[in-house]
Amino acid sequence: MLELFLIGIGTGNPDHITREAEKAIRQADLILLPHKEDNKAELAQVRMTLLQHLCVDSSRIAHFDMPVRRQQGDDYEQQVNEWHDAIAERWRACLSTHLPAGHGHESGHERGRVALLVWGDPALYDSTLRIASRLGLAKTQVKVVPGITSMQVLCSAHGIALNDIGAPFLVTTGRQLREAAWPAGVDTLVVMLDGQCSYEQVVEPDVDIFWGAYLGMPQQILMQGRLAQIKADISARRQQARQQHGWIMDIYLLRRRS
Repeated sequence: MLELFLIGIGTGNPDHITREAEKAIRQADLILLPHKEDNKAELAQVRMTLLQHLCVDSSRIAHFDMPVRRQQGDDYEQQVNEWHDAIAERWRACLSTHLPAGHGHESGHERGRVALLVWGDPALYDSTLRIASRLGLAKTQVKVVPGITSMQVLCSAHGIALNDIGAPFLVTTGRQLREAAWPAGVDTLVVMLDGQCSYEQVVEPDVDIFWGAYLGMPQQILMQGRLAQIKADISARRQQARQQHGWIMDIYLLRRRS
């Protein structure tokens, strides 16, 4: 029987890997390792370094190229669905090629334990579970191993609490912040997936920002302060880092001052 393990690896720091995640990686017969075409070789190397740290033999690693998501048009959800379908097809091809008893694209006939390394946690702003559902596997065949989230690492790096006493917080995306603005009744926002620097559009005067990029990695960058005063500096530092490394993963927390 095929078992698919979706393993949260946090920010890629080997010290953040849980014992459960380490066990699942070591016991996997095959590990699928994606490669993106948008100059993220260093990001793929983080996964490889992690696997080397765990002494995973290269013969158990199947590399595949990630398809590129269509960007044209206003049909954002359709673009994402097409992209996820294409990723699922790449997975099927890897399973058929590298696992015993594979039968073309009929997923479920292959046998073995397959692992996918997921940044952060598979349950938080990640599409791996939705892509896995396209394989037609039974619920018992898909195992989720939780990981440390980037918002946890962000808060620990800045030495702050995620929420005020008895107060809610909202985890959202840069796209939602741009299109829906700051939601009422919430004073703390954690913003992920923001390639457009949406914090620049926040005009409230009494807001603090706690920003971090490459969290848990040697090149980690942290900046914090009054949003109105440092947002331009953050954007400039972000652009510089992206040019230097060819990619960037960042996250930030916005908090209204009492």
